[in-house]
Amino acid sequence: MRRLQTAFLLSALSFLPLSCSAIKGPAAGNGPATGDGKSTVLTGQAAFTDAAHESPGTRRHLTAADLPAPSPQESVDNGPPVVARPANAWPQAPKGFKVDLYATGLDNPREMRTAPNGDIFLAESKTGKIRIFRGVGADGKPQQTSVFAEGLHQPFGIAFYPLGSNPQYVYIGDTDAIVRFAYKNGDLKATGKMESLADLPGGGRLRGGGHWTRDLVFSNDGSKLFASVGSHSNVDDPDTHPEEKDRADVLEFTPEGKFVKIYAYGIRNCVGEAINPITGELWCSTNERDAIGNNLVPDYVTHVEEGGFYGWPYYWMGPKGGVQDPRHQGKHPELQAKVITPDILVNPHFASLEMLFYEGSQFPDEYKGDGFAAEHGSWNRSDRSGYEVIRLPMKNGRATGEYEDFLTGFTVGDGGVWGRPVGVTVGKDGSLFVSDDGTNSIWRVSYVAK
Repeated sequence: MRRLQTAFLLSALSFLPLSCSAIKGPAAGNGPATGDGKSTVLTGQAAFTDAAHESPGTRRHLTAADLPAPSPQESVDNGPPVVARPANAWPQAPKGFKVDLYATGLDNPREMRTAPNGDIFLAESKTGKIRIFRGVGADGKPQQTSVFAEGLHQPFGIAFYPLGSNPQYVYIGDTDAIVRFAYKNGDLKATGKMESLADLPGGGRLRGGGHWTRDLVFSNDGSKLFASVGSHSNVDDPDTHPEEKDRADVLEFTPEGKFVKIYAYGIRNCVGEAINPITGELWCSTNERDAIGNNLVPDYVTHVEEGGFYGWPYYWMGPKGGVQDPRHQGKHPELQAKVITPDILVNPHFASLEMLFYEGSQFPDEYKGDGFAAEHGSWNRSDRSGYEVIRLPMKNGRATGEYEDFLTGFTVGDGGVWGRPVGVTVGKDGSLFVSDDGTNSIWRVSYVAK
């Protein structure tokens, strides 16, 4: 096997402790500025942050004009040492919200999706299992749990079909295939054999060797099944690396698993997919490339245009079209003007994972239609950054460009990390559930203020 860059080998997922440097403060710059009258909005260079300066309610607005020139000499291996949660540590949410520890003792909990009947499905990617959590008891714990299916190959994506209140199948995105199980509301275990529908480009491992997560989501009318496939490398040229074929893409299939087309391309790793309930657009929560600087290239959350090109590996977003990656100088000039600037730029190396749009009724009205995304945190930045859940403010289904710290507090002062948010889903009662593969648990965030 071709030897991948050392930097990339560490980027897919960090399970093992690594050495780290001290956390630094955010960069100085423009801001704070006043946003909607309720939140401070940090702009310009002040919008670059680290975990020590994340706090619920703080908003940031990064733009392509704020991005620095490439500084590959800044590239570091600063993977997080995962430590036990200190006795006094607890996730911090905005005023009026309560955080409870819903489930513990899990093994690599990743994506979650809520079934129409309210059951929460969870992918345990390392063990190859799909688990179900039902209800919330008086003690704040699940009323019932079950293993729905096992023997899967690094499962991640979960989708129910047909859309609506009575699905017949649950689809699973394995790392190298789309599979499904017969399903009806209330099933706690798969009642039939797994059906394989389509192959996907494989080759990913839980730690290093290619992006391995495969998310799945159906279009609003149920006619399209979108599957996200991350790149095999950091910045390899697909023209000369055949292993990148049909990767760094969103692929479109029929519900029966027939490949239709590459729906969008140049998206290095669209880990989390969601459909905007107001516009019907596909959205992606995306990991960008490494080894080009502390503040390059921003991860992002964006709507995905049919046929759209998002830059990887030749370009990244710029104020006037794409900015060429110096590692591909002079290549594909015809693509530069096609680079789409994402809707919401988040800090570089956040490792943005699962996302959703909030359609519950428990949170205050201003949250309706807003997005949430889990920021797992990564390794290629001198400042510890990520390790939070962010809110994505929307107006009539369109992003404002800002993002807001929503659930923070997963790091300790010496650079250690005790929690790593991965998945987000909304329960039947409107509370937000967050999977955390640092503590191997699920947190529940509910609104309790009157």
